[in-house]
Amino acid sequence: MAPYESESAGRRKATRYVVPVAVVGVAAATIGLVPALADSGNPDLPKISAQQLIEKIAKSDVQQMSGTVKISTDLGLPSLGGMAGGFTPGAGGSSDGKAGSSADPQSKLTELATGTHTLRIAADGADRHKLSVLDSAAEYSVIHNGDEVWAYDSASNEAYHAKDAAGAGDRAAKHRKGETPKGVPATPKELADEVLKASGKTTSISVEGTSQVAGRDAYKLLVKPKQAGSTVGGITISVDAKTGVPLKFTLTPAGGGKAVVDAGFTKVDFSKPAASTFDFTPPKGTKVTEGDDLKARDKSHAPKDMPKGMPKGMPKELRDAQGGGMKDLKVIGEGWTSIAELKLPGGRGLPTGGSASGDVPPEAQKFMDALGDHVTGKFGSGTVFSTRLVNALVTDDGKVYAGAVTKDALVKAANAAQ
Repeated sequence: MAPYESESAGRRKATRYVVPVAVVGVAAATIGLVPALADSGNPDLPKISAQQLIEKIAKSDVQQMSGTVKISTDLGLPSLGGMAGGFTPGAGGSSDGKAGSSADPQSKLTELATGTHTLRIAADGADRHKLSVLDSAAEYSVIHNGDEVWAYDSASNEAYHAKDAAGAGDRAAKHRKGETPKGVPATPKELADEVLKASGKTTSISVEGTSQVAGRDAYKLLVKPKQAGSTVGGITISVDAKTGVPLKFTLTPAGGGKAVVDAGFTKVDFSKPAASTFDFTPPKGTKVTEGDDLKARDKSHAPKDMPKGMPKGMPKELRDAQGGGMKDLKVIGEGWTSIAELKLPGGRGLPTGGSASGDVPPEAQKFMDALGDHVTGKFGSGTVFSTRLVNALVTDDGKVYAGAVTKDALVKAANAAQ
């Protein structure tokens, strides 16, 4: 089928759900989720247009379901042990209470961004959700039941609890409706929603046949960039023919090879889960951290000189300028080749392991050196840090250019900004 493009008000309503994964913030929201899940068979389904399939996804209102999702990642990063490791139950925080709770969803679920994982999910309406990350020797679960949110890490025997979103701080608010932390989609639908939001002239959309996922018939929606220079080859969303629920999400890189993102159900059931699925009582001896307490602790331990929004682990050089932080953010270009441009505080590039400050640990420097590629141009000189999807150019004068684009595209953008 030929690529679909919006041309009328009715079509624009449907295609507002498709947005390129080009700006680094959106790209970062999808780079963490991927397993190669085999489809079986190509069912004979009624013909459907891309517009109709997008509308089917948008209108899907499945309230009850359960199933198993497989997720893994292949960004092509060098192996650096714990720095680039995957999900490790018990690794989300300190068990002594000084560095938060190992069961805190805000930090724990970000570990889904690397490695290979098996998730078990369940939902019953807007007020009951459960997500469990399974490991060979442990399990981590987030349970939302009515006005309560529980998270439990069996490896450390620690639990996180929030009574309600309004009184338990930002963490509970993000999970009140069963949502994973912003930027960490955990199901094919959440991944699809990141892409299916808006469309434009830079995007080609088509229905590319059918497949079977988790034993269910599905249509395959193909979303591709029309522009040259993007690191995204295409995104395939397998959509359940009956319910409109995305069952599988695959993002392939323009450079070929294994998928960067490929998350899908291996089992799925759209019947009502048992009420007991959402019950939780902390086992005897469990250390429980309350959401209000954790929020207050975070505020009390935040460095006074840290610019707003700056990560705690950021090197001192990047925090020295009062009121600094990542400022003056601009977006260059449009669509799949959009590039985020911002300035580092102090007008300097990243420090090195040999700097007088000594603030860069050897492992961090090894990671940067393994990814870095020195480049020069009209802008001066800098280093490009690359993955198979997201690339970033850090110039020696403290500017950053980042996006799901090639190294050449970043250098070109930096030259044009002079």
